[in-house]
Parts: sequence; C-alpha cells; structure tokens
Amino acid sequence: MKSGMMGKMPHMEANAMTFGEEEGEFYYDRVHRIEPFERNNHYHGTYEVFYLVSGERHYFIKEKLYAIQAGDLVFINKFDVHKTSGLGDPEHERIVINFSDNFVSASQPLQPPGLLSLFKLDRPLLRLSPDEQQIMRSLFHKMEQEIAEQAPAYEHMLRILLTELLIRAGRMLDSAPAPAPVSNNPLHQKITDIVKHIHTFYSSKITLDALSSTFYISPYYLSRIFKEITGFTIINYVNLTRIRVAQQLLNDTDMKIVDIAEAVGFESLTHFDRTFKKMMGMTASKYRKGSGAG
Repeated sequence: MKSGMMGKMPHMEANAMTFGEEEGEFYYDRVHRIEPFERNNHYHGTYEVFYLVSGERHYFIKEKLYAIQAGDLVFINKFDVHKTSGLGDPEHERIVINFSDNFVSASQPLQPPGLLSLFKLDRPLLRLSPDEQQIMRSLFHKMEQEIAEQAPAYEHMLRILLTELLIRAGRMLDSAPAPAPVSNNPLHQKITDIVKHIHTFYSSKITLDALSSTFYISPYYLSRIFKEITGFTIINYVNLTRIRVAQQLLNDTDMKIVDIAEAVGFESLTHFDRTFKKMMGMTASKYRKGSGAG
C-alpha cells in the first residue's frame, strides 16, 4: 500500500466524512446535502461503489439513466462515464467508495477470484431489501470507525471490510431482479441510442448536424435535451469518450501517441494534445509515463 494513505486523517463533520483521494488506492466520502447538486464530466481510473442513504437521485451510467432510491447500491467500473442529478427533493445523503486495482489485487491475501466481476456486468444497480440494507450499513459503519480511530493495521481492516462488501453484494446480485433503467420516456431512449452511437463511432467525425439528421431531431432541441439528461454537451461527450479510450490505449498498448490520436478520432495531434491536457490536467506522454505503460 502506498504510504500516502497511511496516517492520513479524515475530514469529518456531522453526517459527513472524507478520507483519501478519489484517484488513490482507497477513498471514502459520506455527505448529506440539502441543496441541488450535480457533478458533470465525471469518470476515473478507480472502481466506485455508491450507496444512497436517503433521498432520490437520477444516475446516468454509460448510456442509461437510472432512478436511484434510498438503500440502492451502484457499481461503477473504471473509466465508465457517470453523473448523478436531482430527482425531486434535492436533499439526500450518500456514501461513495473509490478504490484501485492494487487495493484489492488478486495477489493480496484472502482475495477470491472474480471479486470485481460485478463491476463488469450490464446492471450497475442493486436494489437491496431492508435486511440487506442493514448488512451494508453495518459494513459502512465499521469502515467509518476504522477511518476515525486509525488503530494499528486499520488499512488492512478497510481492505477486509471492502472485500466482504463486494462478496456479499455479489451474492445478493445473483438472486436480485435487475432494476430497469428509466426507459419509459421515449426521449430518454433516444438519448440512450445517441450515446450508444457515439460509443460505437467515436473514431469517425461526429457533428451535431449529423446526429440530428441520423436521429430525426432538430439540432437545437438535441443539443438542449442531451445536456439536460446526460450533463454533457455533445462535443464534450464525444471528446470525453475519445480521451477515455485514449487513456486505455496509453495504459495497455505501445502505440505511438500520434497513432492513438488518429485511432480515437482526432484530426490532428495538436487537437488531441490540447483536449487531453484540458481534461486530464497533463499531456498524454506524461500520463503514459505515470501509468507505467509503453
């Protein structure tokens, strides 16, 4: 475990706790909000577990919109675009855990095979029964105690508790019905189809006018409703999709950066470099060096 996690004191307030860093090995964040809150342009290289303690939220994940209610668990895979937004009363309380591959590596003791498989399923939402909610809340409470007290080997206890959470969630998922996305609205379905189109054809030239023509919706209305439902402008979402794929290629291949830029749909290396740095806060070459790839 990296030394940056050890000895780090949590930030705590009433009904709130923040520990670690979102892109670090382990991050825990609990917050209660009463004002409207939305977070856009959001994905990361860590896994995420989201638990809604109270309230209701919309959750846009990859290309689908879900209605989240108190007691729901959500599992977000690495690099999956996601965004929560209000659904009715803005007051809500939620817990977010982010963790790295290294934190639950198969080389760690007690890690069962397939521990992370639930992040790769096409059903990110687990609707818990009251008894299952109690089990999960108990695990979250134990994590918060470990973070607050930081007794010897507390970071190992956090790994054990997270492992238990994932094992139990996997068992619950096997017997739970899959909650349907919010698809009864034809407009939501159209946006889902457009997002799938972008995921498929990101390497080609994609324009608002072309999407408008393909999906039979006016450019102005498409632009407005896409932003309203997903939280992104179309051009931002296209670029985000391309940069996300570029990150994976930088991590997993030895392709030259100029070839990656072309493969993900950028017409010039300059445009790719500018967009990558704007979104990631560093150049593609620095990102590759930092990831240990190439």
